Amino acid sequence: MPEKISLPLRSDGTNAFIGPEIRQIVIIGANGSGKSRFANRLIDDLGQKAFRISALEALYGKRRLSTVPSVDTLFEQAGLHDQDGSQFEHILALLMHDEMVNLIGYKLALAERPERARLRPTRLDRVINLWQEVFPGNRVLIESGKVLFARGLDNSAYSAVRLSDGERAVLFYAGAILYAPANSVIIVDSPEIFLHPSMIQSLWNRLEMLRPDCRFAYTTHDLEFTSTRTGSQVIWVRDYDAASQKWDYMLLPPDSPLTDDMYRALIGARKPVMFIEGDGIHSIDSKLYPLIFQDYSVKSLGSCNKVIEATRTFNDLNAMHHNDAVGIVDRDRRDEREVAYLRRKRVMVPDVAEIENILMLEEIVRAVARYSKHNPDKVFTKVKRSILLQFKTDLHRQALQHTRHRVKQTVEYRIDGRFTSIGQLESHMDALKREINPRGLYENFCREFKRYLDESDYRSVLRVYNQKSMIPASNVAGLCGFSGKDQYISVILEILRGKSAEADEIRRAVTACFGL
Repeated sequence: MPEKISLPLRSDGTNAFIGPEIRQIVIIGANGSGKSRFANRLIDDLGQKAFRISALEALYGKRRLSTVPSVDTLFEQAGLHDQDGSQFEHILALLMHDEMVNLIGYKLALAERPERARLRPTRLDRVINLWQEVFPGNRVLIESGKVLFARGLDNSAYSAVRLSDGERAVLFYAGAILYAPANSVIIVDSPEIFLHPSMIQSLWNRLEMLRPDCRFAYTTHDLEFTSTRTGSQVIWVRDYDAASQKWDYMLLPPDSPLTDDMYRALIGARKPVMFIEGDGIHSIDSKLYPLIFQDYSVKSLGSCNKVIEATRTFNDLNAMHHNDAVGIVDRDRRDEREVAYLRRKRVMVPDVAEIENILMLEEIVRAVARYSKHNPDKVFTKVKRSILLQFKTDLHRQALQHTRHRVKQTVEYRIDGRFTSIGQLESHMDALKREINPRGLYENFCREFKRYLDESDYRSVLRVYNQKSMIPASNVAGLCGFSGKDQYISVILEILRGKSAEADEIRRAVTACFGL
């Protein structure tokens, strides 16, 4: 029966425990957080109940002396001696040694009591079966006391030296796990190393099944691997105090709703986290916001729904990780009620429709014009005239899009799903249509948008106008002396990377756009 595992001391002098029902433990942490030291202390504390394996060490490491059970100690206990051999070679030698002992035992039994002589399955049999399942089309051969390999129908055998690192790693893992002491905790260092991502989940599922009596503890940087260990206890190591030899760590809930991106935010961030839209590489969001909100660790999540959910989940777990999180999503066509709801959930919404509109704020246009030695008054006057003209041409289409969004949101919010007949549903929908009054909404939007034009209310137009081509259509780049949209954006980013009055002005404009 597995026992409760006592974890190393925390910075505050307390320590956590892992109950006997937990079979998988994953230790994660940023570089320099003390994750490896944490694992080593856990091994020392477990003593003879620990069994450490590392494919990197097995294939390329040096022999190490340890009082804790390992492949090397088992090799010596078997009466085998090879000071220069690697752990991988020692595993093959142990497997062949056991195979020989089994055959000798069978022959002796055959001579003494033939009717009871049986060849029992060996560890080598189990290793061969697993390896050939993982690498179909490959065969393991035993010839003249050696383990050899062949591919397909080719009978030309070759030694383990010609295997790939991944093939040798699987052989080592399977053999080493089978040699772990009964009911031990098998500590695996970097279990993803040498392995193709597509095979990691199924392989480690198979390997864990080899030893249902043991528990597995993994130390890893790989969050994809972490996600494959369903039901595992994840230990997030945040920091290490070498003087007191204590750690700042926390236990994340098993199967918590954290995504890989959120795990990365947790283990890599030393600052509050900001989740944003975009792909993290090509989007304007991922380039602009880290330069504006420099006190945050900015993480791109793609869609606005992912940003909203990640921010909510992250802050729900605040009692565990003590990191604050905010999100940023485009305003798009959200009304004040939607915006207020998101802001209560710590999701920031700008006072402009989308990220491109931020770059068209009056303060930013003027700052870029000054930076490029152009007259900011003339540049902005022409940009403003162009944007208002675009909006006038596009007014009815924009009003229709806002109406469609408002109708969709209202229906989703107000629809009542508890109906006992189709007639009740029809009545409800008819009443809802009359209440919503799409044409009335559309006409109100048209009047509101026309008022913005009559008053030359540039800021209000930016708040409601969704138009991805706004930057090139306004010719703001050409007016500032640039070749196009990309160069205009690049110059804004260049300004923000430096220290200048223009950089300060751009930051103030963007933060004010979020009400900060």
